[in-house]
Amino acid sequence: MRFNIDGKLLQQQLSAVNKVINSKNALSILDNFLFELNGSELTITGSDQENTVKAKVEVLESDGNGRIAVGAKTLLEITKEVSSQPVSFALNDQTGEIDLVFLNGKFRFMGINADEFPKGDSLEDDAREFNVPAAVVLKGIEHTVYAVSQENIRPIMTGIYWDIHENDIVFVASDTHKLVRYITREVAPGFERGFIMPSKPANILKNIIGKEDMVNIRIGERGARFSFGDFSLTCRFIKGNYPNYNRVIPTDNPYTVNIDRQSMLNAMRRVAIFASKASNLVKMEMQPGMMRLAAQDLDYGTSAEERVLCDYQGNDMTIGFNSAFTVEILNNIGGETAVIKLSDPARPGIFEPLEQEPNTELTTIQMPMQVIE
Repeated sequence: MRFNIDGKLLQQQLSAVNKVINSKNALSILDNFLFELNGSELTITGSDQENTVKAKVEVLESDGNGRIAVGAKTLLEITKEVSSQPVSFALNDQTGEIDLVFLNGKFRFMGINADEFPKGDSLEDDAREFNVPAAVVLKGIEHTVYAVSQENIRPIMTGIYWDIHENDIVFVASDTHKLVRYITREVAPGFERGFIMPSKPANILKNIIGKEDMVNIRIGERGARFSFGDFSLTCRFIKGNYPNYNRVIPTDNPYTVNIDRQSMLNAMRRVAIFASKASNLVKMEMQPGMMRLAAQDLDYGTSAEERVLCDYQGNDMTIGFNSAFTVEILNNIGGETAVIKLSDPARPGIFEPLEQEPNTELTTIQMPMQVIE
């Protein structure tokens, strides 16, 4: 098996596929890329057993078909050094030796029998399939992935829930302290289905989807395949039933705050420096026309406060929030003006952009913290 390929293109595809490979693997074969040459098309595969990424690339010249596993770390290091020039890849089928030849020299290293590489999960013949604009998938992940739980006590909370309906898709994520629901009506799948996508493949998909136009999604019982451009990503679902997220979102928060999102975000960041490191508590004191942010750390005898102009309709109220979560929410809702809907200091607050994007609805809730005067 022999082929010539542009070094920069090879390095780009390897870097994308490498995102799925763990730094430590139970199976040593998973430390490798799988190379499969068929005519002028090279397929590069990486896997962590749960997720698989494949990249296809057209080679310049080829001689013979074949399969070989190649050490990912080694190959990434050497292709970085020769990415500005064409390279020739040659496999000795008898010995497993690989020669990577470039303009002024060559590297020689050993490959591994490709039969040891896991085949991965195959989707059922009756899997549901539909096409979604790549921008829709990207926004759905970007708006929600930051809110997934980092704790494995409840595995179902560590992923993004895709709630697919006839005429819309709802992306949901929650760590029980905050919850994000992003509804997009830009696509009508034509069927109903739900699955929980782990955060790792969601982040990989977000990073490699690039500027593609469409994503083909094929959904089976245990996993899904996302195909776009030269790439495909296959992932297994998290088992379990996602909680009824709509029931968690308050329907009667009568007091509304309209505030410049960037001004509040900057003020929250500054005040949070002096919040208790154990709780990150920042108090929001609401008055007509004014929001007062206040924090203190009794252990170090420090405190801070800052006032931000706002349009507030409601009774005077003091409510406490975890400043780290509030900063995340304000960073992700977008828009110039943030709308905060409140009821009382013991009930969740709703954060939304004043102007929603066409055919979408973004709602984020945050649980309050107890404020001790």
